[in-house]
Amino acid sequence: MQTHMPIGYKMVDGKIQIDKEKSKTVKKIYSEYLKGKSLLAIAKELSEKEVPNANNKTNWTHGAIGRILENIKYMGDEVYPKLIDNATFDKVQIKRKQKENQLGRTAQPNSMKNQSLFANKIFCGECGEPYRKYTEHSGKASEKSRWKCKKYIFKNRVLCRNLFYTDEELKLVFISAVNQLIKNQRLLDKPHKKELAKMSKELLAIENQIHKLEEDEKFSSQELADLIFKRAELTYSTSKVDDYEVQTQKIKELLIGQNQLTEFDVELFKGMIDKITIYQDGKVETQFINGLKICEILEYKRKDEKNGYSKKDSGNHTATNEI
Repeated sequence: MQTHMPIGYKMVDGKIQIDKEKSKTVKKIYSEYLKGKSLLAIAKELSEKEVPNANNKTNWTHGAIGRILENIKYMGDEVYPKLIDNATFDKVQIKRKQKENQLGRTAQPNSMKNQSLFANKIFCGECGEPYRKYTEHSGKASEKSRWKCKKYIFKNRVLCRNLFYTDEELKLVFISAVNQLIKNQRLLDKPHKKELAKMSKELLAIENQIHKLEEDEKFSSQELADLIFKRAELTYSTSKVDDYEVQTQKIKELLIGQNQLTEFDVELFKGMIDKITIYQDGKVETQFINGLKICEILEYKRKDEKNGYSKKDSGNHTATNEI
């Protein structure tokens, strides 16, 4: 589970809730921007007033302000409660676009705003980092875009040599996984392998550690704070496991009357897929929102070139599935 939350939220008893104080900062940023204040000016004012950011530090940058202004989580979803109303969020996006046009800026192909619906859905099975879309030779005849591990290049060094994927290849992975599920819908009726026993054992150990620190009256220790946060994480993870039946029902409803896919379906992807994990040996693991995983071994991806990418030379693959 991802532990870093956008500023304005906090975790309480395993659930993400609005942080009353820090949410005021988020709302102020949106308000000040709509009043005409620049990102740099907002950042400077927050730094001067020593307002804490998401990391509880007081050094703000215009980049951090920009990320807050474009974070769709603030409009609310299944995990994050709504902090910014849709109308305000939309006004900010329109104003930002107008500002870019006024300044004569062109879209930066490798910025997070241009990562498409695959953003935060594709992960590296070798190092755990998310994949990002990189465009090379933008605007030229030789332009090409590929998804690479975020740590492929880090501080001018190649750290992860996992495979590269194009949008079309990722779409084909999705189509194949969904078609396997359509063909074998009995997978959705398999007994769910809950890991509550393991989770409970870990929670019990943490509870004992917390109790010991409280007995020693170490109420302000960093260790106690860390343990309490870890307990909240595990409690939240447990609630996600219990959500299996609900998520499975959502998938079943989406598949009612659904024929085998012949082309990419955006709405099905948004509604069904949790993440896709890529491995260097050609294995691709598609995980649905209920935790069901369908794995494929893409034989043409086994022939790995030095840059982690090889052109598709055949359509042969083998498939397995698991929960």
